[in-house]
Amino acid sequence: MDDTPGPAHEPTPEPGARRDGLDRRAELSEFLRSRRARLQPEDVGLAAHGRHRRVPGLRREELAQLAGVSVAYYTRLEQGNGRNVSAEVLDAIARALRLSDAEHAHLMDLAQAKQQRRRYRPPRRQQIRPALRHMLDAMEGVPAYVGGARSEILAWNRTAAALFGDWGALPPAERNWARLTFLAPDYRELFVDWDSKASDMVSYLRLYAGRHPEDPELSALVGELSVKSEEFRRLWATHDVKEKGHGVKRMHHPLVGDLSLSYETLHLPDDEGQFLSVYYAEPGSPSAEALRLLTSWGTDPASPSPETRRA
Repeated sequence: MDDTPGPAHEPTPEPGARRDGLDRRAELSEFLRSRRARLQPEDVGLAAHGRHRRVPGLRREELAQLAGVSVAYYTRLEQGNGRNVSAEVLDAIARALRLSDAEHAHLMDLAQAKQQRRRYRPPRRQQIRPALRHMLDAMEGVPAYVGGARSEILAWNRTAAALFGDWGALPPAERNWARLTFLAPDYRELFVDWDSKASDMVSYLRLYAGRHPEDPELSALVGELSVKSEEFRRLWATHDVKEKGHGVKRMHHPLVGDLSLSYETLHLPDDEGQFLSVYYAEPGSPSAEALRLLTSWGTDPASPSPETRRA
């Protein structure tokens, strides 16, 4: 990669994906453009000169002025060339663009600031520790599962299967939240606010893509979803990123009707890329009674062997 400004990337068969991973230069360029486009001069205390602006949002020179860098320097960065950029300059640009903490981290990952550079290592095969499996089984009546870096569903308990569906009956490659969210019609019916679920899923994948754009499995997933789902293509093109570790999900289950469940997502520091998600209902609420009924009816998705419960 040289320092000469030029086209950010070559056209690819699927939007945003290549066989050997995502194009980091293209990702950086498109992310910066999308963040600049959402800001108006008046949002950052600048006077809007003239009624007609050729581009949405701030101009490059306006953003460069706010960040305290030259227009040529910022232009080169927005063309995807973050080769020699410092963390201090990226901090200034993040402040000028009013990035959230998650967006700021995403920018640092994409630009690979000099003091952050790291060599890509292919993620290890996702393994579930036996202790985690025992813990999931012990959480009777509470839907819980362990997810992987690319939204894989790696292990779960009986109540999670009763709530979300019989994941054990799916081929391992299809046990993936992104695929289920965008390609499985039943999940559109399950999540009352499906649009929010879909947006959260893409934002999560965007964060992972910023950290591991060279991951060919991620690129294959993005390519597949881009081809098969118009909604995914639209959301992926927004370059929105955010961390959402807790909240409330409203669901409509075919057996017990409406549920409102809080959830907490906890990253597992000793298990690279893995996280534990737990759903729970307010005690004494109709949702708590619905979960009790689901637990008592149950399913048997994971009883044959541990191999059935891993991706």
